[in-house]
Amino acid sequence: MIVKIKNTSEHGLPAYETPLSAGVDLRANSTHPITLQPMERALVKTGFFLEIPAGYEAQVRPRSGLALKKGITVLNSPGTIDADYRGEIGVILINLSNESVTLENGERIAQLVFAKVEQATWEVTSDLSETERGAGGFGSTGIK
Repeated sequence: MIVKIKNTSEHGLPAYETPLSAGVDLRANSTHPITLQPMERALVKTGFFLEIPAGYEAQVRPRSGLALKKGITVLNSPGTIDADYRGEIGVILINLSNESVTLENGERIAQLVFAKVEQATWEVTSDLSETERGAGGFGSTGIK
């Protein structure tokens, strides 16, 4: 898959860090450090603009190391970037730790994974097929 990218940041293009990586890392693109207080959220810009092919989306996901070490995660995880969006990629981060956390320009803040998507066509009906689970949800299958 080829994705067109416009880079207005001072950082290199997102890259797969290992041969089997599913996602590329996104970096903060800021003229100054960004400090998040506990439970504070912020939209962190990346300086990247994408042209995603039709039939695909880009998913913005947390970086596990940043979540574990600093308590920073992507608030709307996974965030979806639609194929027709042409604005700057921003990442909504939240600090879930008990301490303030400062993110530096160029720090890896999230990862981006591309996935195929399909649009549904609705078929209106008054009856749905029966299953063993039925309408059971939210813990109905137990905890073990």
